[in-house]
Order: sequence, then structure tokens, then C-alpha cells
Amino acid sequence: MEQPNVPHAPGLSASARGGQDAVPLEMLKDVSLPVIVEVGRTQTTVQDVLRLGIGSVVTLDRGVGDPVDLFVSDQLMARGEVVVVAGKLGVRVTALTEPVRDGGGA
Repeated sequence: MEQPNVPHAPGLSASARGGQDAVPLEMLKDVSLPVIVEVGRTQTTVQDVLRLGIGSVVTLDRGVGDPVDLFVSDQLMARGEVVVVAGKLGVRVTALTEPVRDGGGA
């Protein structure tokens, strides 16, 4: 399969140009990524959703003290515990997850 013709750019690795070398991590360190912490999930009916109002409680599938999931760019990266830091919620990472490979290939 023919490689696309990607012009050379200063600082761009051979991988980004279609070669085998990796992109230097220095180029990616300032890239902003969305981070989402999921404390639990549930499934409900449309009727129950329409009943939601101020003060409603939605019961989730996890208990107090259960680990939360930390997603980076929609990819599960870690699990952890909720902590309070200077009056704000945070997550202490307790386990890193294995990367999920899509199994696809070129």
C-alpha cells in the first residue's frame, strides 16, 4: 500500500510523515485533553426522567467507596477514589487500566 505524500515540516517526525520513527512526546505535552470522572450509571424510563425535578435522587450502580472511572478522551485510563482537596473534589488514582486496542489495522 502506498504511503501518502506528507510534506516535511520542521520538528515533525518520520512517523507523522509516513515513516517508522515515533513523534517526539515534547510536541504533545501541551495538548489539552478532556478528562471525565464517572461515579456511576443507571438506566431508567422516559417516564421517570420526566418526573425528575429539584430534589430528585437518581440511584447509581455503585456504592459509597467504590472506585470511580477516569476517562481521557473517552478512553478509560484509570480507576480511583474520590478525595477532597482544598474544598474541591478530586480523584486519587488507585489503578491504571490496560489500553484497549480496536484490533483494526492498516
